[in-house]
Amino acid sequence: MKIKFLGGAGTVTGSKTLVESNGIRILIDCGQFQGIKPLRELNWEPLPILPSSIDFVLLTHGHLDHCGWLPRLVNQGFNGKIYCTSPTKDVAKLILLDSAKIQEEEANKANEGHYSKHEIAEPLYTVDQAEKVFPFFRIVKPKEVISLDPEITATFTNAGHIIGACTVELKLENKTLVFSGDIGRDDDVLMFPPEKPEKANYIFLESTYGNRIHPETDAKAELEMYINNTIRKGGTVILPSFAVERAQTVMYLLWQLKEEDKIPNVPYIIDTPMGISVLDIFSNNRIWHKLHEEEFTSMCNMFSMISDYQETIETIYNKQPKIVIAASGMITGGRVLSYLETYIGLPETTVIIIGYQAEGTRGRKLLEGAKEIKIHGKYYPVLANILEIESLSAHADQNGLLNWLSALTTKPKKVFLVHGENQPADELRIKINEKYGWDCSVPLMGQEIEL
Repeated sequence: MKIKFLGGAGTVTGSKTLVESNGIRILIDCGQFQGIKPLRELNWEPLPILPSSIDFVLLTHGHLDHCGWLPRLVNQGFNGKIYCTSPTKDVAKLILLDSAKIQEEEANKANEGHYSKHEIAEPLYTVDQAEKVFPFFRIVKPKEVISLDPEITATFTNAGHIIGACTVELKLENKTLVFSGDIGRDDDVLMFPPEKPEKANYIFLESTYGNRIHPETDAKAELEMYINNTIRKGGTVILPSFAVERAQTVMYLLWQLKEEDKIPNVPYIIDTPMGISVLDIFSNNRIWHKLHEEEFTSMCNMFSMISDYQETIETIYNKQPKIVIAASGMITGGRVLSYLETYIGLPETTVIIIGYQAEGTRGRKLLEGAKEIKIHGKYYPVLANILEIESLSAHADQNGLLNWLSALTTKPKKVFLVHGENQPADELRIKINEKYGWDCSVPLMGQEIEL
């Protein structure tokens, strides 16, 4: 059996792990690279194997860094099956269409503004190419054993990261391989705790926060303070948010604060068509989250939901203080850019970062104190107040990842740390070795191993 790390090694994006066994090729996730330019450029490179030779894709969840390369895979000849849970299929559809639309718009803007280094800027993939992925999806129920081959089975169990997110267990060649996907938190506001594996010969564990412990701060109290301080100054609060689960979590916390009369009566806006569509996925998949129907309905009624871009423009030019949740979470694209073009240069503005920011993204640069950011080929001074709420992360921290391993009844032969930048992954490697005494390594991008 061979394992090849095609993405998500040494970085938190582009997740792709190839498993080859007895002539069967299985790709665990098929993510898009994000962040610094050398990583983004990898999206344009062909895989080292023919996509037509891949039999199955097993999708842990629907975030772009796990599903965002599927249109390229299909366009280049993949003709197999993509297995995932029902919410993951729905989320992936939304994210792929949104990604394709944004890329088409960015390419058009670059061509109109002549700020691309290419003679003609092209999108990584089009909406039409994204739609061609959908017929390949096959739905898996949690804990259902799927036979991929007479000697290969796959089982999906709840990972608690976002709605529908799962860990994948592969059984083949008398071995059990566990691919964690992204692991959520035991105390998440909306998601149920991740299920821990009990048996595994080999584990492929994410390490996004492998060197960090989430602060034990009250995210709701922080939101209350930041919002009241900003509105008191006559400013606007902008929350760049991942459209899936983070946006809904923030909506829920804001709804609670409003119900408790702790934040002012100003407009509360969610401006992400995809985030609004995700609310339907929450409504249709109640077994996957903690929200009760009455709470959900009341929460949604509190917000002005913007889908039409003309409404976005009108909202931006309305100088009334307001709270805006807009995608994208790492400020790499989407409507949040339109808000920041106007508001990032105003000292009364507050921008609250609420999720992981990959290396090279605008969100990371803002957290690192950037004095200006580039949007659509133009630089804007950063005068707004940039704040972070770390306790809203959807990823388990170092303690959470160590705890996720705690139910294993036998010692795994090896743990591979993926989906993390090198330093966090290596610090987690050391902690796993200290706590459990297990053999643990951090694979390199493109590395191939035999099991």
